[in-house]
Amino acid sequence: MAAAQPKSPAGVTARRLARGCWSALWDYETPKVIVVRNRRLGVLYRAVQLLILLYFVWYVFIVQKSYQESETGPESSIITKVKGITTSEHKVWDVEEYVKPPEGGSVFSIITRVEATHSQTQGTCPESIRVHNAACLSDADCVAGELDMLGNGLRTGRCVPYYQGPSKTCEVFGWCPVEDGASVSQFLGTMAPNFTILIKNSIHYPKFHFSKGNIADRTDGYLKRCMFHEASDLYCPIFKLGFIVEKAGESFTELAHKGGVIGVVINWDCDLDLPASECNPKYSFRRLDPKHVSASSGYNFRFAKYYKINGTTTRTLIKAYGIRIDVIVHGQAGKFSLIPTIINLATALTSVGVVRNPLWGPSGCGASTRPLHTGLCWPQGSFLCDWILLTFMNKNKVYSHKKFDKVCTPSRPSGIWPVTLARVLGQAPPQPGHCSEDQHPSPPSGQEGQQGAVCGPAFPPLRPCPISAPSEQMVDTPASEPAQASTPTDPKGLAQL
Repeated sequence: MAAAQPKSPAGVTARRLARGCWSALWDYETPKVIVVRNRRLGVLYRAVQLLILLYFVWYVFIVQKSYQESETGPESSIITKVKGITTSEHKVWDVEEYVKPPEGGSVFSIITRVEATHSQTQGTCPESIRVHNAACLSDADCVAGELDMLGNGLRTGRCVPYYQGPSKTCEVFGWCPVEDGASVSQFLGTMAPNFTILIKNSIHYPKFHFSKGNIADRTDGYLKRCMFHEASDLYCPIFKLGFIVEKAGESFTELAHKGGVIGVVINWDCDLDLPASECNPKYSFRRLDPKHVSASSGYNFRFAKYYKINGTTTRTLIKAYGIRIDVIVHGQAGKFSLIPTIINLATALTSVGVVRNPLWGPSGCGASTRPLHTGLCWPQGSFLCDWILLTFMNKNKVYSHKKFDKVCTPSRPSGIWPVTLARVLGQAPPQPGHCSEDQHPSPPSGQEGQQGAVCGPAFPPLRPCPISAPSEQMVDTPASEPAQASTPTDPKGLAQL
């Protein structure tokens, strides 16, 4: 009969590790209280608690108002109206001409400069010299029927002299003359800073059934004679165009020549625990287009006016530069609610550590040696302080033996320890011998404070193993911490604590 093959060491180790992990999965950990009399550690502990308390009181509750239920993004409607007239060379411009579109929405443009190409009709003319491949020397350089998407018409195949100078460009069929050949520039910005803009805004927070507008409820003709002032006329939303540009930090002359986009931001941040009169709009102004990027700065658009001369359709093409106004509304409303208050208060108390201690002693808050005797107990340590205590203190291994105990049953394999903070920090005590129901020797003299295990069956009560430690102990740390003398019966010097 063949002899059984010996098991490989790797397989034995793997099975032992698997059994250990499976057994550790069902371990239960419960806190053990140790009072360490160390002023430095205590000062650090209370300082951390104070910082957490200040964070929650000042930032969470006062600044963020976490005791309130909030709603962001109010429902909003905007109506705008512009008034004023201005002049250019031999022409007077009114609102109907320089405001686009005329409906008065949240986005509109005020024209401040135009380049007009008059009397354009359908015909043939030289292409603009700024169009790619428009320059030519002969007809061979122009392909008949070619259509350039960035050009002004359909090429006829002829090379003709340009509007001025010795240059030649390909001839096109389209609206002639093209824009570059006969455009006339007109500046409308002389009186534009005095244009007035009325911005009507109404908001609604549906969660709180709260609505409000930015115009004063008055019937004495107040809006006809007022002008916006943040202190005295907050509910008169009539702004001068020059005031808006100035508040945005821009030069009106430069902006009027090149164009740009200005944002009028209305912010409705409302604390609905206060009266409705305390919910007021706040206005801010800033430029939205990147003026320092030449490729994307400025603002212009084109439109045309059509008419007939002797039955021929004619148009005036206008390239308009202007100031575009974008009215943007946002805000947030908050009102006291019990649910977020309880949640944030519980989070604050848990973070600070004001929780009822699970280990009750005869005095109602732990043993009589505990320095604080109240119904609500400050926890006797935190992760930060435990880490310092078990890692950097002179007697960190002694504290580790005092802090962690193990309770096992007779069926518990020896040497299997739960994954605890001490194991994570590398401070777990050495594994005790196997505890069984038949093995219950008394602890040797002078070893009452050693780390150990209390072993026995789950039901009836557990009986002590060779090494035992009380669930709560007082450890004093004198100013100078001498090395612990070890003896054969007390190898770690625990009896001298």
